[in-house]
Amino acid sequence: MKDPNNTRNTTPRRGSPLWIYFAAVIAAGTTTFAVALGGMSGAELDTLAGNPVFWILGCFIVFGELRPIVTAGSAERSAATTSTTFSFAALLSAGLPVAALLQALAVIICGVFRRHAVHRTAFNVAQFTLSLSGAALVLWLFGIKASPTDPWTPTGPDLLPIALAAVAYFACNDTFVCSAVALHERVSLLKVVRWDLGYQVLVHMALLALAPLVVITMHRSAAFVPLIALPFVAVYLNASVSVRREHQARHDGLTGLPNRKLLTVRTEEALSAARADRTGDRRIGLFLLDLDRFKEVNDTLGHPTGDRLLQIVAHRLTHSVRPGDLVARLGGDEFAVLLPSVRDEQAAREVAARLRAALSEPVRLEGLSFDLEGSVGIALYPDHAPDFGLLLQRADVAMYVAKENRTGVEVYTPAKDRNSPARLGMLGDLRRAIDRNELVLHFQPKVSLSDGRPVGLEALLRWRHPEQGLLAPGRFLPVAEQTYLMRSISQHVMEIALSQVAAWWRDGLPVQIAVNASGRDLLDIGLAETVREGLARHGLPPHALQLEITERVLTHEPAYAAETLGALAELGVPLSLDDFGTGYSSLVRLKRLPVEEIKIDSSFVSRLLQSADDAVIVRSIVELARTLGLRSIAEGVEDAKTAQVLRDLGCDAAQGWFFGRPMDADAATDWLRRHVERAPEPAA
Repeated sequence: MKDPNNTRNTTPRRGSPLWIYFAAVIAAGTTTFAVALGGMSGAELDTLAGNPVFWILGCFIVFGELRPIVTAGSAERSAATTSTTFSFAALLSAGLPVAALLQALAVIICGVFRRHAVHRTAFNVAQFTLSLSGAALVLWLFGIKASPTDPWTPTGPDLLPIALAAVAYFACNDTFVCSAVALHERVSLLKVVRWDLGYQVLVHMALLALAPLVVITMHRSAAFVPLIALPFVAVYLNASVSVRREHQARHDGLTGLPNRKLLTVRTEEALSAARADRTGDRRIGLFLLDLDRFKEVNDTLGHPTGDRLLQIVAHRLTHSVRPGDLVARLGGDEFAVLLPSVRDEQAAREVAARLRAALSEPVRLEGLSFDLEGSVGIALYPDHAPDFGLLLQRADVAMYVAKENRTGVEVYTPAKDRNSPARLGMLGDLRRAIDRNELVLHFQPKVSLSDGRPVGLEALLRWRHPEQGLLAPGRFLPVAEQTYLMRSISQHVMEIALSQVAAWWRDGLPVQIAVNASGRDLLDIGLAETVREGLARHGLPPHALQLEITERVLTHEPAYAAETLGALAELGVPLSLDDFGTGYSSLVRLKRLPVEEIKIDSSFVSRLLQSADDAVIVRSIVELARTLGLRSIAEGVEDAKTAQVLRDLGCDAAQGWFFGRPMDADAATDWLRRHVERAPEPAA
C-alpha cells in the first residue's frame, strides 16, 4: 500500500490542511479502536492470549509490516505488505477487535524498529483500524459476526460478502493514504489514485483473497498455519530476484551507478514534477561529463587499470553532487549528472565546477600518479530543451564545445549547435544518396612538368543532388565527418575509384589514381584490409592506387594513424602528403612513411609570382622532396607563367586548371587517351 510518508518523517505544519487531515483521521481511528477493544469481554481476552493461532497470526502480521514485498518497478513506499492477508484473516475469524489489535501492535513495532515519527505511526494505526472497520461493517450487514470465543469459518456461499468486505477494506485504505499524499504534494486526489491504481488493485486483491484460505486452515489445525508461510516465502524470493534483475538492468555493472535506462526514468519523473509546478520557475539540469585523454590510460596500462580508474571517478562524482542529484554512467568514460532541481545557470555551473574540482585530485594507481580532467556540458529545462532526448543531445553538444575549446564547462548555446534541422536533413539525404549512387567521382590530372605526360589522376568526390545539382565536397563532407556515415562514404568512394582505374588499366591506360583519406579513415584499422580486398577483386597492383593524406593528420593523430599507415606500407600502397607546408611534420616521421610524393599547398603556389617569401618556401619544399627522393607536385596551377616558374625551380609535376579541370569519368577517359601512349595488349 502506498505510504503516506511521501509526507516524509516530519510533522505537518500545525493548522495546515495536511495537519488537520492527520488529526481527524487519528482521532477517528483512536475512537474506533477504543470502542472496538472496549467491547471485548474478559473471556475473549483470555481466549485470545491462550490460542497459539492468534500468536502465529500476530507474528505474520509483524513480519509483513517489517518486510513489504518490493517488486521490480516499485519502491518500498508503494510496496505491498503480507500483513494485509493475515489481518483480514483475523477480522474474518475473530472479529474487528482482534484484527485491529494485532495490526496496531505490528504497526507500532515497525514504527519503533524503523524510527518512524509518532504522527506517522499514529496515522498508520488509525488508517488500518478504520479500513478494517469498513470491512467489518460490510460483514455485519450480511449477518457475519465473529469473536475469539465464537470464531467464524467461511463456506462457499460466503464468497460474496467476503469479496465486498475486501473491496471496502482496500477502498478505505487507499483513500486514506492517497488523500494524505495529495495534500502533501498539493495535487488532486484523483491524480494520486491514478499513479499506480492498477498495481495496487491487482496485488491487494490477491493478498485479500488468500485470507479465507488462511481462516479455513487455522480452524482445521494450528499446526497447518505455518505451512501458509511457504507460498509467501516463494513470493518474497521471486520478488527479490526480480528486484535484483531490475537493478542489474538499470545499473552499470562496473561502477554500480545508474545507467542510461534509469537516468531516463528519473529525468522523466523530474520533468513531470517540473511541469506540474504551478509557479513555472522550476529548472532541471542535465550534465554530460567526459574524461579527457582517458584512452591513453587504457592504451598504456591496460583496461583493468582503466576500469579501476572509472570506479574511482564514479565514487568521486557521487560524493560531489547534492543530495537528490543522480550520477549515471552512460558508457566508456562518459557520465551524466541529473539535477532534479536547480536555481539557475550559475548554480548549475557551480555544481559542474565542484565535479571538475573533485576529479582534479591526483589518483595513484600501479605506482603512477594520474591527473584527471573532465569536460562538462550543461543543458537546462525548460531553457534549452523540453524533454529528456533533447536535453541529453544538447548537453552532449555543450560537452564537445567544452572539450574543443578546452574551457572545462560549457552551457548549451544554439549558436554553437551543429545539430541544426538543416544539418540533420542533409544527413538523411546523404544516407539515401549512398544507396542511390548519387555520389560520383570527378578526376583531375597530375601532369609532369618536364614532358606533359600524366603521372596520375586525383579522384574528387561530388554529390549529384536531385534538387541542388552537383555539390562540391565542402558542402557535405564536414557534416558527414562527424558521423558514422563517413566510413560508408569512404568505402563507397574507394569502390568507385578502383572500378574506374581497373577499367582504364584494361583499356591500356595504366594510370595511378589518388584517393583522399581523412583522419577518421586512418583511425579505422580495417582500412588496409578494405584496400587489399578491393585491389584483389579488381585485379590491380598496389601502386595503381595512391592514398592522399593531409599533413595535419600526421601532426594531430600520429599515434592512432600509425597502425593503419604501417599496414598500408606492408601492402605496398604509396602515400601522397597533401597540403604540405601548412602543418609541422617531423622529417623523421616523414622519412619512415611510404610517401612517394609531396603536394605543395596551393596557398603558396597561388602567390608564387607575387611573394618572394612564398617563392622561397616553394623552392625549399622542392629541394626537400628531391633530397628525400620524393616527387614534388604543385597544387593550384592556373596559368602558364606559374607552371614555367615551377619548372625552373625543379618541381616535378603540377595539378590545376591550367592542365585540366576535374572531369567526369567519360571526359577523363578521353583526356587520358590523348595524353597517354597506349600500352601493349596483355598476352593471351
